[in-house]
Amino acid sequence: MQCGLLGKKLGHSYSPQIHRFLGDYPYTLHEKQPEELEDFLRHGPFTGLNVTIPYKKTVIPFCDLLSETAKKMGAVNTIVRQKDGTLVGHNTDYFGFSSMVERSGLRVNAKKVLVLGSGGASNTAVVVLRELGAQVVVISRSADDNYNNLHRHSDATVIVNATPVGMYPENGISPVDLSLFPKLEGVLDMIYNPARTQLLMDAETRGLIAMNGLWMLVAQAKESAEWFTGKRIDDKVIQTIHDTLRRQMENIVLIGMPGAGKSTVAAMLAQELGRRAVDADAQIVKIAGCSIPEIFARGGETEFRTLETQILRELGKQSGLVIATGGGCVTREENYALLHQNSRIFWLTRELSKLPTDGRPLSQGNRLGDLYETRRPMYERFADYTVSNDAAPEETLDAIRRIL
Repeated sequence: MQCGLLGKKLGHSYSPQIHRFLGDYPYTLHEKQPEELEDFLRHGPFTGLNVTIPYKKTVIPFCDLLSETAKKMGAVNTIVRQKDGTLVGHNTDYFGFSSMVERSGLRVNAKKVLVLGSGGASNTAVVVLRELGAQVVVISRSADDNYNNLHRHSDATVIVNATPVGMYPENGISPVDLSLFPKLEGVLDMIYNPARTQLLMDAETRGLIAMNGLWMLVAQAKESAEWFTGKRIDDKVIQTIHDTLRRQMENIVLIGMPGAGKSTVAAMLAQELGRRAVDADAQIVKIAGCSIPEIFARGGETEFRTLETQILRELGKQSGLVIATGGGCVTREENYALLHQNSRIFWLTRELSKLPTDGRPLSQGNRLGDLYETRRPMYERFADYTVSNDAAPEETLDAIRRIL
């Protein structure tokens, strides 16, 4: 058995990693131009194949048989070569999105659901939602229902983003303003990188259900593996793979007072987890071409904070890092979204008497107690977890490990 993924530009794909959990078969990425498709599909080295954009419709004429789901969806994302050489096309995105809706806990029957976008992903959402009894409205730039007349649909209770707006590397952009929808109950975003798009963070802020597309990605792969192997796979594996991938993809961010030991703990944690440690202050020094005290002397705290936000904007987009931040990064609210979008944030605490002040302009210029009292609610606001670093760093590492 030989399986793989067919697409035009695949870049970094999580599919090989997911399929390693699902079966004992090789899984290869196949980047093909349109003129190469027919020869590859007829003679290529595969028995099972996943298909991604832009070929989910293109491959249909080359399939000898289509499953009922593929016919219903008008798209194929899974192909199996049978023993006689015939190709059977199926669509597992249907199961993937259905599973995502179920996992979210949102009830869509008889409710208005807005689906943003009109491409292939949108079609998947529309078919599933209508079968679940939802009143579906597709929003696209050129249709009658578009982004300029969203006021027509202020009674929507669920929004599904089936566009690439907000996807890495164009983080921080939302396709719609959620304040326009006072009856909204939840948002589903098919994007999974970053883990929290701006749209999802806006939903979180409003206390709404917010879910990204990683669950859908894993669920559709699970059904693909069943078609590849001919064997039933327990749905419980979706949770296991999803959680494993989520942990691997998210950054670990350390915040805390200057001198709290963030850089030391970050380096140790990165080494243990096989990740890259990044010190935000060191990155600032690198781009500024001078030391932090020199930055303060030249442009004051304003220049330093501007450089810091610039660095955090780039680091926050990435995945799988351990990031040690500067002690004052929490003083700019905009930094929260930059870190939160793809990370779990740990606040390292330390007794004030143990905090060094050498080479730390703000620690020298302010009483540490006053500085701490000012920043404490900010650390609490940013942090997902709080861990003491008063003892040996190995103990701090153990505490973080238990949480992870």
